[in-house]
Amino acid sequence: MPKALITGITGQDGSYLAEFLLAKGYEVIGMVRRTSTINFHRIQHIQDKITLVPGDLCDQVSLVHLLEEHRPDEVYNLAAQSFVQTSWNQPVFTGDVTALGVTRILDAIRIVDPKIRFYQASSSEMFGKVREVPQRETTPFYPRSPYGVAKVYGHWITVNYRESYDMHCTSGILFNHESPRRGLEFVTRKITHHVAKIKLGLTNELRLGNLDARRDWGFAGDYVEAMWLMLQRDKPADYVIATGQTHSVEEFLQVAFDYVGLDWHDYVVQDPRFMRPAEVDLLVGDASKAKRELGWEPRVSFEELVKMMVDADIRLLQEGETPM
Repeated sequence: MPKALITGITGQDGSYLAEFLLAKGYEVIGMVRRTSTINFHRIQHIQDKITLVPGDLCDQVSLVHLLEEHRPDEVYNLAAQSFVQTSWNQPVFTGDVTALGVTRILDAIRIVDPKIRFYQASSSEMFGKVREVPQRETTPFYPRSPYGVAKVYGHWITVNYRESYDMHCTSGILFNHESPRRGLEFVTRKITHHVAKIKLGLTNELRLGNLDARRDWGFAGDYVEAMWLMLQRDKPADYVIATGQTHSVEEFLQVAFDYVGLDWHDYVVQDPRFMRPAEVDLLVGDASKAKRELGWEPRVSFEELVKMMVDADIRLLQEGETPM
């Protein structure tokens, strides 16, 4: 039975990846930090099938001990301070976790067992002020936030460990991927959660920032399969994972409100508080390398994704459950 360690297992991607690997017959180890706000909602339904262990990307000793004790075949590093807006308020913490944390876990692998296969969660936010459209693996990076800068560091240190120590280290440059398990702080989930509340008569207003920003949005459940496929390759390489289609925040609003029979103009207020200091205006990825070498393609369309999230939020509110 192959064994995988997932950092960030309680997050959106971690929960979908854990489900995927369990279905593949893996033993799944999930690393969690000892904090006062650990949220197990996303993995509650599979918690008895996985092993949760304490560890922290800010503490290399804990990473070494964890690897020595559990000896995974694969490590998926999904843990990070992952919210762009927060990275402006906590730039040093973001750098420590999202950038230097990658070095710590890579070096722990090098020390314990350099044959472990490693996946690094890189991000389309690394492209930032884009140099070409669409963005591919060779597109130069121009990050526009502390989060994007930290992800660039994590990406390049992964490349350096791969080339310097002959380790099987891969970065997946994932474009925006959403789901009903997305955090409420992200604009997509903020929209669908408020659409559900408005439909059910629980609120009558949604405040947002830039409605013109365009993103390449896919379904997180599709994207975790790409992560696994990367680590099954004989030779490690980096891959853009994206749908190749771009949509604006306004389009997301349109689909979500239309789905419940409402006009978004009646409820949405633009609020300067939600504007980024430096905006990323257009992200759209070219995943042709992933299709060619991994055989990967997205299955869930943009419209299906939005409707899936709205349905889930309506159901959540009707059942009186606490949102993730």
